[in-house]
Amino acid sequence: MPTHRAATQNFILHGLDGALAAELSRALSKPGRALHWTRSARECLSVAAQRHADVVFCNSERGEYRDLLCELKQSGLQLPMVVVSRIPETSEWLDALDAGAADYCAAPFERPHISWLVESALLAAPQALPATA
Repeated sequence: MPTHRAATQNFILHGLDGALAAELSRALSKPGRALHWTRSARECLSVAAQRHADVVFCNSERGEYRDLLCELKQSGLQLPMVVVSRIPETSEWLDALDAGAADYCAAPFERPHISWLVESALLAAPQALPATA
């Protein structure tokens, strides 16, 4: 049975500093996509639920993304997370994947790479089960 996706994809940019968020926003920006910025885990969970978010992009601070991954899991939101860094670090990338992140990316952001990351995250995301009567 094919799944139905909303016409708008909703992405959360969580805990990113202004310059990094602006750079990632440019790479993500295209028709049919909405971006939402959050600072606290509580705000992120609220926006994710209200906007039916598709992917969370979270800063690479270990405590931040690990805590958010844990809270997403506890809330029952099956939402893929991409960990975002200013500078690429192999150990940081591996730590993020080990923690449960869908992927990792670092600046500079190129639109084709970000599009590939989004599509990969969306394909790997658990699909919502249809409601039963």
